[in-house]
Amino acid sequence: MTTTSTIAEQVADYHRASAGQLPSEVAEAFTAEQRALAAAGEPSGVAQPGTRLPDGELLDVAGQPATLAQTLSGKPAVIVFYRGGWCPYCNIALRTYQAQLVPALAERGIGLVAISPQAPDGSLSTKELKELTFTVLSDPGNQIAGQLGILTAPSDGTRAAQLQLGLDLTQVNADGTTGLPMPTVVIVDADGLIRWIDVHLDYATRAEPGQVLQAVTETIG
Repeated sequence: MTTTSTIAEQVADYHRASAGQLPSEVAEAFTAEQRALAAAGEPSGVAQPGTRLPDGELLDVAGQPATLAQTLSGKPAVIVFYRGGWCPYCNIALRTYQAQLVPALAERGIGLVAISPQAPDGSLSTKELKELTFTVLSDPGNQIAGQLGILTAPSDGTRAAQLQLGLDLTQVNADGTTGLPMPTVVIVDADGLIRWIDVHLDYATRAEPGQVLQAVTETIG
């Protein structure tokens, strides 16, 4: 994979490379959930452009208290809600945003903030923390995702499949629940107002960097 590949292309490559590696019942559970998500249509109750970005009691990568207001400091930003570091689709998206989106945003004085419900694990060294080129925050309890209307949870079948693979969300999430944000990108302006929001029910899909940059140009310049 190259950093010039789209997220969709990299996901397709991942699917080809991993085909047949999962137990059949696990693969079937994940496929069934993705089909159900795709058929569900747009979620109701999602925050609309023009509304204020909610905030909450968050944690930074070192486990220290933080808020979005403090992090943004009155500047426009692109905020990415992802499920956690355990999610291969999230990792593909974040790596692609790092390579293709963050530099273009930096030229415009716009930051990128990535938020998940996963607890900070303290595994990053001081050097690694200093080398992060975008901000990563933990949202215990999915406070912001809930207020944005993008909160979901795995189906019973998917939960069982995750446990079979050794993934227990109650041990990964900071609040001990299985709640997850739908993969979402939010553009917020300097006044803290949502100018664009892109929500994906199917967690295997994401907004492409080009789509985000176009939305940035159209909404905040």
